[in-house]
Amino acid sequence: MRAFGGSSEVWGGGCIPLSNIDFETRDWVPHSGWPLSYEQLLPYYERAKTLFHVQEYGFVEGSFLGDVPRPPPVFDESLLVNRKFVSNAVRFGTEYLDELRRAENIRVLLHASLVAFDASPDARAVSQARIASLDGRKGVVRAKQYVLACGGIENARLLLLSDSAGGGGLGNAHDVVGRYFMDHPSGRIGKIHASDPEIVTRPYDRSAAKGTGWVIPELCVSDAGQRSMRLLNARARPVAVEGDVPKGLQALRRLRQGLRRPTRGERQAAVLESAMDDGSAARDGIVQRSRAADATLLGLAGQATKVALGAGDIAQAWARKLADKPAVAATAADIDGYFEQAPNPDSRIVLGDELDALGQRKAQVDWRLTPLDWHTYRVSARIFGAELARTCSGRFELAPWLQEGDDATPPLHGTSHHLGTTRMDPDPRKGVVDLHSRVHGVDNLYVAGSSVFPTGGWAFPTFTIVAMSLRLVEYLQALL
Repeated sequence: MRAFGGSSEVWGGGCIPLSNIDFETRDWVPHSGWPLSYEQLLPYYERAKTLFHVQEYGFVEGSFLGDVPRPPPVFDESLLVNRKFVSNAVRFGTEYLDELRRAENIRVLLHASLVAFDASPDARAVSQARIASLDGRKGVVRAKQYVLACGGIENARLLLLSDSAGGGGLGNAHDVVGRYFMDHPSGRIGKIHASDPEIVTRPYDRSAAKGTGWVIPELCVSDAGQRSMRLLNARARPVAVEGDVPKGLQALRRLRQGLRRPTRGERQAAVLESAMDDGSAARDGIVQRSRAADATLLGLAGQATKVALGAGDIAQAWARKLADKPAVAATAADIDGYFEQAPNPDSRIVLGDELDALGQRKAQVDWRLTPLDWHTYRVSARIFGAELARTCSGRFELAPWLQEGDDATPPLHGTSHHLGTTRMDPDPRKGVVDLHSRVHGVDNLYVAGSSVFPTGGWAFPTFTIVAMSLRLVEYLQALL
């Protein structure tokens, strides 16, 4: 996201550290293993808590500590465990704007997109960073040290574009830049049929907690389960399938939706849409919005009438809420799976032929899964399903795409957790940056972000991104 604050302006807020096993070299996971351990990163995880305003919460390896709104079921730990994350969606661009403005040693340039780095003739150092704006202005920034922190796709793209000294881009002597692209693939893995599916859905219901800094459990494959069944890391979330919604409650929901203030993201989208419109489109939009507003007022009045007529339905829903149950009883539970992806050198970011608004080649994503990924989906889905069904005395129905021999295109999607494209490895033939996040072969260029992760576990990456960035800051402070 090209905005001050980056993707923290739209992220979900989940904070959780990686687990010990995520740092290990696992003999069943090719290309796994970090060049640093969980213990080495632990001091920076502790410092990161302050930036997220969750410093009051302790954590153990792979999980925060703290009371959850509803205790989750207990599972066979040789298969599954519950880990906890803390949620606080800090918008870094807003939260730290004043501090950055006051800082005498920091200058923030907005509307200045990095185009490429220029290197010395031997490509051993960056000489300057070229920047440009959408209105045609261009410039350069010169510094002693440079840190590239533009996300898991753009970090690779910008290194590939920085080929002023030849060689296919900076740090790419061994054709590693852009390879090992990973995400956290996600998809529906099955359904639980039970007389009371809320036994397994309510403990994992994120809407149950309000405010910031709340603790929510996640159901995960245990370290022991990963080792014994040779799986990648994975988590699952059971989601209630709502029964028939009474008409009065339907009307109340529509009324609340109509009266709801737009979210910050929706307001930003509206501003961008207006900015891209020409004058006639903007005028037409004003007329259309005026007519829509009149129709909305009439619609809200109609919904208010239906709410009044459906007061009995609303009273019943309110009684369920007071009893710590959802407003509408669940009829089943869908299970959504979220998975670690195996590092794969053939899964990569390359430069495409299409140009962006600044005349630079756009990134092209070649996202590929491996047999180990498929093994993890099929085996872990059955484990999650069997254990959840046992807990609520229900029956598990495996999603058709996970049946053996099914050749259908998997209904998987990424979660915008772009990882691995400038991976950390002491060997320049296997990674792009070294133990200090410095680009191999370039003395004054560093990379920050999840693109340096050799593996990604299942954990939301932002907490580890900040911890790794604090580690890099400490190194650069000593260097300068």
